[in-house]
Amino acid sequence: MSAPPPIADIAVIAPNLKRRLSGVTTTIVRLIPIQSRMIGIATTGPGLPPDLPHLPLWRMFTLPRDRLRVWHARRNTEMALGLILTRIFRRRFTLLFTSAAQRRHTGFTRWLLARMDRIIATSPQAASYLDLPATVVMHGVDTRTFRPAPDKAALRRRLGLDPEATLIGCFGRIRAQKGVDLLVDAALALLPGRPKVQVIFTGRVTDDQRGFYEAELARIAAAGLSDRIRFLGERPWDEVPDFYAALDLFVAPARWEGFGLTPLEAMASGVPVVASRVGAFEALVTDGDTGSLVPRDDAAALTAALAGWLDDPAALDAAGPRARAKVEAQHRIEGEAETIVRIYREMLGREMPGLTS
Repeated sequence: MSAPPPIADIAVIAPNLKRRLSGVTTTIVRLIPIQSRMIGIATTGPGLPPDLPHLPLWRMFTLPRDRLRVWHARRNTEMALGLILTRIFRRRFTLLFTSAAQRRHTGFTRWLLARMDRIIATSPQAASYLDLPATVVMHGVDTRTFRPAPDKAALRRRLGLDPEATLIGCFGRIRAQKGVDLLVDAALALLPGRPKVQVIFTGRVTDDQRGFYEAELARIAAAGLSDRIRFLGERPWDEVPDFYAALDLFVAPARWEGFGLTPLEAMASGVPVVASRVGAFEALVTDGDTGSLVPRDDAAALTAALAGWLDDPAALDAAGPRARAKVEAQHRIEGEAETIVRIYREMLGREMPGLTS
Protein backbone atom coordinates (compact mmCIF):
# COMPACT_ATOMS: atom_id res chain seq x y z
CA MET A 1 0.00 0.00 0.00
CA SER A 2 1.07 3.58 -0.59
CA ALA A 3 2.58 5.37 2.40
CA PRO A 4 0.00 7.56 4.17
CA PRO A 5 0.71 11.12 5.30
CA PRO A 6 2.40 11.46 8.70
CA ILE A 7 -0.02 10.44 11.45
CA ALA A 8 -0.18 14.02 12.74
CA ASP A 9 -1.43 15.20 9.33
CA ILE A 10 -4.18 12.60 8.89
CA ALA A 11 -7.55 14.28 9.37
CA VAL A 12 -9.78 11.60 7.81
CA ILE A 13 -9.91 7.81 7.87
CA ALA A 14 -11.90 6.07 5.11
CA PRO A 15 -12.46 2.43 6.13
CA ASN A 16 -13.21 -0.38 3.68
CA LEU A 17 -14.28 -3.52 5.57
CA LYS A 18 -14.96 -5.74 2.58
CA ARG A 19 -12.51 -7.74 0.49
CA ARG A 20 -14.65 -8.20 -2.61
CA LEU A 21 -15.10 -5.46 -5.16
CA SER A 22 -18.33 -3.51 -4.64
CA GLY A 23 -19.79 -0.15 -5.51
CA VAL A 24 -18.71 1.20 -2.13
CA THR A 25 -15.13 0.06 -2.69
CA THR A 26 -15.18 1.62 -6.15
CA THR A 27 -16.29 4.94 -4.65
CA ILE A 28 -13.40 4.90 -2.17
CA VAL A 29 -10.86 3.96 -4.82
CA ARG A 30 -11.88 6.84 -7.09
CA LEU A 31 -12.37 9.55 -4.46
CA ILE A 32 -9.31 9.10 -2.25
CA PRO A 33 -6.63 10.11 -4.80
CA ILE A 34 -8.48 13.38 -5.44
CA GLN A 35 -9.29 14.07 -1.79
CA SER A 36 -5.71 13.36 -0.76
CA ARG A 37 -4.68 16.51 -2.63
CA MET A 38 -7.10 18.53 -0.49
CA ILE A 39 -6.81 17.05 3.00
CA GLY A 40 -4.79 14.47 4.94
CA ILE A 41 -6.66 11.21 4.38
CA ALA A 42 -5.87 7.50 4.67
CA THR A 43 -7.77 4.30 3.99
CA THR A 44 -7.84 1.22 6.20
CA GLY A 45 -9.07 -2.31 5.66
CA PRO A 46 -8.70 -5.00 2.96
CA GLY A 47 -9.54 -5.16 -0.73
CA LEU A 48 -7.99 -1.88 -1.84
CA PRO A 49 -5.43 -1.26 -4.60
CA PRO A 50 -1.84 -0.63 -3.50
CA ASP A 51 -1.57 2.98 -4.66
CA LEU A 52 -3.95 4.42 -2.02
CA PRO A 53 -2.62 5.94 1.24
CA HIS A 54 -3.27 3.20 3.77
CA LEU A 55 -2.92 2.38 7.46
CA PRO A 56 -3.32 -1.19 8.78
CA LEU A 57 -6.58 -1.79 10.60
CA TRP A 58 -4.88 -2.51 13.93
CA ARG A 59 -3.43 1.01 13.86
CA MET A 60 -6.92 2.48 14.35
CA PHE A 61 -6.93 1.25 17.96
CA THR A 62 -3.67 3.04 18.78
CA LEU A 63 -4.05 6.36 16.97
CA PRO A 64 -2.90 9.20 19.20
CA ARG A 65 -5.59 11.36 20.77
CA ASP A 66 -3.76 14.56 19.88
CA ARG A 67 -6.41 15.66 17.38
CA LEU A 68 -9.94 15.02 16.19
CA ARG A 69 -10.31 12.97 13.03
CA VAL A 70 -13.25 12.10 10.77
CA TRP A 71 -14.22 8.42 10.52
CA HIS A 72 -16.08 8.19 7.19
CA ALA A 73 -18.11 4.97 7.19
CA ARG A 74 -20.08 3.67 4.23
CA ARG A 75 -21.27 0.30 5.63
CA ASN A 76 -22.99 -0.81 8.85
CA THR A 77 -19.85 -2.66 9.93
CA GLU A 78 -17.84 0.52 9.54
CA MET A 79 -20.34 2.53 11.57
CA ALA A 80 -20.15 -0.10 14.30
CA LEU A 81 -16.36 -0.07 14.28
CA GLY A 82 -16.37 3.72 14.53
CA LEU A 83 -18.51 3.46 17.65
CA ILE A 84 -16.22 0.83 19.13
CA LEU A 85 -13.19 3.03 18.47
CA THR A 86 -14.79 6.10 20.08
CA ARG A 87 -16.84 4.56 22.91
CA ILE A 88 -14.56 1.72 24.03
CA PHE A 89 -11.05 2.61 22.85
CA ARG A 90 -11.58 6.37 23.32
CA ARG A 91 -10.08 7.33 19.96
CA ARG A 92 -10.96 10.88 18.94
CA PHE A 93 -13.21 10.47 15.91
CA THR A 94 -16.20 12.42 14.69
CA LEU A 95 -18.43 9.96 12.83
CA LEU A 96 -19.73 10.42 9.28
CA PHE A 97 -21.85 7.95 7.30
CA THR A 98 -22.75 7.92 3.62
CA SER A 99 -26.11 6.27 2.88
CA ALA A 100 -27.03 5.06 -0.59
CA ALA A 101 -29.84 2.65 0.32
CA GLN A 102 -33.32 3.32 -1.02
CA ARG A 103 -35.34 1.22 1.39
CA ARG A 104 -36.54 1.38 4.97
CA HIS A 105 -33.55 0.77 7.22
CA THR A 106 -33.51 -2.03 9.78
CA GLY A 107 -33.75 -1.24 13.46
CA PHE A 108 -30.03 -1.89 13.95
CA THR A 109 -29.10 0.44 11.10
CA ARG A 110 -31.38 3.16 12.49
CA TRP A 111 -29.70 2.72 15.89
CA LEU A 112 -26.28 3.15 14.27
CA LEU A 113 -27.40 6.15 12.21
CA ALA A 114 -28.71 7.93 15.30
CA ARG A 115 -25.19 7.82 16.72
CA MET A 116 -23.47 9.37 13.73
CA ASP A 117 -22.42 13.01 13.94
CA ARG A 118 -23.39 13.68 10.33
CA ILE A 119 -24.94 11.82 7.40
CA ILE A 120 -24.49 12.13 3.65
CA ALA A 121 -27.11 10.71 1.26
CA THR A 122 -26.06 9.92 -2.30
CA SER A 123 -29.39 11.02 -3.78
CA PRO A 124 -32.61 12.75 -2.75
CA GLN A 125 -34.29 9.33 -2.91
CA ALA A 126 -31.80 7.87 -0.42
CA ALA A 127 -32.28 10.88 1.86
CA SER A 128 -36.04 10.31 1.89
CA TYR A 129 -35.56 6.96 3.68
CA LEU A 130 -33.63 8.54 6.54
CA ASP A 131 -35.33 9.77 9.71
CA LEU A 132 -32.42 12.14 10.32
CA PRO A 133 -31.07 15.25 8.56
CA ALA A 134 -28.71 14.44 5.69
CA THR A 135 -26.68 16.36 3.14
CA VAL A 136 -27.24 15.12 -0.42
CA VAL A 137 -23.96 14.64 -2.32
CA MET A 138 -24.41 12.75 -5.58
CA HIS A 139 -21.61 10.62 -6.91
CA GLY A 140 -19.38 11.86 -9.69
CA VAL A 141 -17.08 10.16 -12.18
CA ASP A 142 -13.49 10.78 -13.23
CA THR A 143 -13.84 12.14 -16.75
CA ARG A 144 -10.13 11.67 -17.42
CA THR A 145 -10.26 7.95 -16.64
CA PHE A 146 -13.63 7.36 -18.32
CA ARG A 147 -13.59 9.00 -21.73
CA PRO A 148 -14.48 8.17 -25.34
CA ALA A 149 -12.04 6.07 -27.34
CA PRO A 150 -10.17 7.99 -30.05
CA ASP A 151 -10.22 4.83 -32.19
CA LYS A 152 -12.97 2.45 -31.10
CA ALA A 153 -12.17 -0.19 -33.72
CA ALA A 154 -8.52 -0.38 -32.66
CA LEU A 155 -9.54 -0.55 -28.99
CA ARG A 156 -11.91 -3.43 -29.70
CA ARG A 157 -9.26 -5.37 -31.56
CA ARG A 158 -6.92 -4.97 -28.58
CA LEU A 159 -9.66 -6.24 -26.23
CA GLY A 160 -10.58 -9.17 -28.44
CA LEU A 161 -13.95 -7.69 -29.43
CA ASP A 162 -15.53 -7.46 -32.87
CA PRO A 163 -14.68 -4.03 -34.35
CA GLU A 164 -17.65 -4.19 -36.72
CA ALA A 165 -20.38 -5.14 -34.23
CA THR A 166 -22.96 -2.94 -32.57
CA LEU A 167 -21.84 -3.68 -29.03
CA ILE A 168 -24.10 -3.60 -25.95
CA GLY A 169 -22.56 -3.91 -22.49
CA CYS A 170 -23.75 -4.57 -18.94
CA PHE A 171 -21.12 -4.43 -16.19
CA GLY A 172 -21.36 -5.41 -12.53
CA ARG A 173 -21.93 -8.49 -10.44
CA ILE A 174 -23.76 -11.32 -12.24
CA ARG A 175 -26.96 -11.75 -10.24
CA ALA A 176 -30.72 -11.41 -10.52
CA GLN A 177 -30.74 -8.16 -8.53
CA LYS A 178 -28.75 -6.56 -11.35
CA GLY A 179 -31.32 -7.64 -13.93
CA VAL A 180 -28.86 -9.74 -15.93
CA ASP A 181 -31.66 -12.14 -16.91
CA LEU A 182 -33.77 -9.23 -18.18
CA LEU A 183 -31.04 -8.20 -20.62
CA VAL A 184 -30.63 -11.83 -21.66
CA ASP A 185 -34.40 -11.92 -22.34
CA ALA A 186 -34.10 -8.80 -24.48
CA ALA A 187 -31.04 -10.08 -26.32
CA LEU A 188 -32.72 -13.42 -27.11
CA ALA A 189 -35.60 -11.49 -28.65
CA LEU A 190 -33.53 -8.90 -30.54
CA LEU A 191 -30.39 -10.57 -31.79
CA PRO A 192 -31.81 -13.18 -34.21
CA GLY A 193 -33.08 -10.38 -36.48
CA ARG A 194 -30.03 -8.14 -35.98
CA PRO A 195 -26.91 -10.11 -36.95
CA LYS A 196 -24.49 -7.25 -36.24
CA VAL A 197 -25.49 -6.86 -32.58
CA GLN A 198 -23.51 -8.43 -29.73
CA VAL A 199 -23.85 -8.27 -25.93
CA ILE A 200 -21.09 -8.54 -23.33
CA PHE A 201 -21.33 -8.86 -19.56
CA THR A 202 -18.45 -8.32 -17.17
CA GLY A 203 -18.45 -8.97 -13.45
CA ARG A 204 -17.89 -11.50 -10.71
CA VAL A 205 -20.03 -14.58 -10.25
CA THR A 206 -20.19 -15.41 -6.55
CA ASP A 207 -20.85 -18.95 -5.37
CA ASP A 208 -24.42 -18.17 -4.33
CA GLN A 209 -25.18 -16.96 -7.88
CA ARG A 210 -23.55 -19.88 -9.71
CA GLY A 211 -26.89 -21.58 -10.43
CA PHE A 212 -28.40 -18.34 -11.75
CA TYR A 213 -25.38 -17.78 -14.01
CA GLU A 214 -25.38 -21.32 -15.39
CA ALA A 215 -29.12 -21.11 -16.13
CA GLU A 216 -28.52 -17.95 -18.18
CA LEU A 217 -25.67 -19.63 -20.08
CA ALA A 218 -27.96 -22.57 -20.83
CA ARG A 219 -30.69 -20.29 -22.20
CA ILE A 220 -28.20 -18.52 -24.44
CA ALA A 221 -26.71 -21.78 -25.69
CA ALA A 222 -30.17 -23.21 -26.44
CA ALA A 223 -30.82 -20.18 -28.66
CA GLY A 224 -27.53 -20.68 -30.49
CA LEU A 225 -26.22 -17.27 -29.41
CA SER A 226 -23.25 -18.15 -27.21
CA ASP A 227 -20.87 -16.43 -29.62
CA ARG A 228 -22.89 -13.18 -29.51
CA ILE A 229 -23.95 -12.98 -25.84
CA ARG A 230 -20.81 -13.44 -23.77
CA PHE A 231 -19.81 -13.28 -20.11
CA LEU A 232 -16.23 -12.06 -19.82
CA GLY A 233 -15.78 -12.40 -16.05
CA GLU A 234 -14.45 -9.83 -13.62
CA ARG A 235 -11.94 -7.51 -15.28
CA PRO A 236 -8.91 -5.87 -13.65
CA TRP A 237 -9.36 -2.28 -12.46
CA ASP A 238 -7.23 -0.83 -15.23
CA GLU A 239 -9.19 -2.58 -18.01
CA VAL A 240 -12.66 -1.40 -16.98
CA PRO A 241 -12.54 2.06 -18.64
CA ASP A 242 -11.49 0.49 -21.94
CA PHE A 243 -14.45 -1.88 -21.93
CA TYR A 244 -16.83 1.04 -21.42
CA ALA A 245 -15.22 3.02 -24.24
CA ALA A 246 -15.54 0.03 -26.58
CA LEU A 247 -19.36 0.00 -26.32
CA ASP A 248 -22.08 1.51 -28.47
CA LEU A 249 -24.80 1.18 -25.82
CA PHE A 250 -24.79 0.42 -22.10
CA VAL A 251 -27.62 -1.25 -20.19
CA ALA A 252 -28.29 -0.97 -16.44
CA PRO A 253 -31.40 -3.15 -15.91
CA ALA A 254 -31.15 -3.51 -12.11
CA ARG A 255 -34.20 -4.48 -10.09
CA TRP A 256 -32.79 -2.60 -7.11
CA GLU A 257 -29.85 -0.23 -6.72
CA GLY A 258 -28.48 2.05 -4.02
CA PHE A 259 -26.99 4.67 -6.33
CA GLY A 260 -25.42 2.91 -9.29
CA LEU A 261 -22.21 4.30 -10.79
CA THR A 262 -22.16 2.29 -13.99
CA PRO A 263 -24.44 4.62 -16.02
CA LEU A 264 -22.21 7.58 -15.15
CA GLU A 265 -19.09 5.68 -16.16
CA ALA A 266 -20.67 4.71 -19.46
CA MET A 267 -21.93 8.23 -20.16
CA ALA A 268 -18.50 9.71 -19.39
CA SER A 269 -17.16 7.26 -21.98
CA GLY A 270 -19.50 8.74 -24.59
CA VAL A 271 -21.95 5.81 -24.44
CA PRO A 272 -25.74 6.28 -24.11
CA VAL A 273 -27.51 4.25 -21.42
CA VAL A 274 -30.76 2.30 -21.14
CA ALA A 275 -31.56 2.00 -17.44
CA SER A 276 -34.36 0.90 -15.16
CA ARG A 277 -36.03 3.46 -12.92
CA VAL A 278 -34.18 2.49 -9.74
CA GLY A 279 -31.41 4.00 -7.63
CA ALA A 280 -30.32 7.39 -8.90
CA PHE A 281 -30.69 6.38 -12.55
CA GLU A 282 -33.57 8.79 -13.18
CA ALA A 283 -31.35 11.68 -12.08
CA LEU A 284 -28.49 10.53 -14.31
CA VAL A 285 -30.10 9.45 -17.59
CA THR A 286 -32.19 11.92 -19.59
CA ASP A 287 -34.89 9.85 -21.26
CA GLY A 288 -34.73 10.16 -25.03
CA ASP A 289 -31.60 12.34 -24.95
CA THR A 290 -28.70 10.53 -23.26
CA GLY A 291 -30.50 7.19 -23.27
CA SER A 292 -33.77 5.68 -22.10
CA LEU A 293 -35.48 4.87 -18.80
CA VAL A 294 -37.71 1.82 -18.42
CA PRO A 295 -39.81 0.41 -15.57
CA ARG A 296 -37.97 -1.94 -13.24
CA ASP A 297 -38.35 -5.68 -13.83
CA ASP A 298 -39.98 -5.16 -17.24
CA ALA A 299 -38.26 -7.20 -19.95
CA ALA A 300 -40.73 -6.14 -22.64
CA ALA A 301 -40.11 -2.43 -22.02
CA LEU A 302 -36.36 -3.02 -21.96
CA THR A 303 -36.56 -4.90 -25.26
CA ALA A 304 -38.56 -2.10 -26.88
CA ALA A 305 -36.15 0.60 -25.67
CA LEU A 306 -33.13 -1.29 -26.98
CA ALA A 307 -34.82 -1.89 -30.32
CA GLY A 308 -35.47 1.84 -30.65
CA TRP A 309 -31.76 2.66 -30.34
CA LEU A 310 -30.47 -0.30 -32.35
CA ASP A 311 -32.77 0.49 -35.26
CA ASP A 312 -31.78 4.18 -35.37
CA PRO A 313 -27.96 4.28 -35.66
CA ALA A 314 -27.91 8.04 -36.24
CA ALA A 315 -29.73 8.67 -32.95
CA LEU A 316 -27.42 6.22 -31.17
CA ASP A 317 -24.33 8.02 -32.48
CA ALA A 318 -25.69 11.44 -31.52
CA ALA A 319 -26.63 10.43 -27.98
CA GLY A 320 -23.08 9.50 -26.96
CA PRO A 321 -21.61 13.03 -27.09
CA ARG A 322 -24.67 14.38 -25.24
CA ALA A 323 -24.13 11.79 -22.51
CA ARG A 324 -20.49 12.82 -22.15
CA ALA A 325 -21.44 16.51 -22.04
CA LYS A 326 -23.98 15.92 -19.26
CA VAL A 327 -21.41 14.18 -17.08
CA GLU A 328 -18.85 16.93 -17.66
CA ALA A 329 -21.40 19.59 -16.71
CA GLN A 330 -23.08 17.92 -13.73
CA HIS A 331 -21.30 14.80 -12.47
CA ARG A 332 -17.53 15.28 -12.37
CA ILE A 333 -15.88 13.50 -9.46
CA GLU A 334 -13.94 16.62 -8.52
CA GLY A 335 -17.18 18.29 -7.48
CA GLU A 336 -18.15 15.31 -5.30
CA ALA A 337 -14.69 15.23 -3.69
CA GLU A 338 -14.68 18.96 -2.96
CA THR A 339 -18.13 18.88 -1.36
CA ILE A 340 -17.23 15.94 0.90
CA VAL A 341 -13.96 17.58 1.94
CA ARG A 342 -15.93 20.70 2.84
CA ILE A 343 -18.08 18.53 5.11
CA TYR A 344 -14.94 17.03 6.69
CA ARG A 345 -13.66 20.51 7.45
CA GLU A 346 -17.00 21.56 8.95
CA MET A 347 -16.97 18.50 11.21
CA LEU A 348 -13.43 19.17 12.35
CA GLY A 349 -14.18 22.82 13.05
CA ARG A 350 -11.58 24.56 15.21
CA GLU A 351 -9.29 21.53 15.14
CA MET A 352 -8.78 21.93 11.38
CA PRO A 353 -5.76 24.19 10.72
CA GLY A 354 -6.85 27.54 9.34
CA LEU A 355 -10.51 26.96 10.13
CA THR A 356 -12.87 28.38 12.71
CA SER A 357 -16.11 26.71 13.66
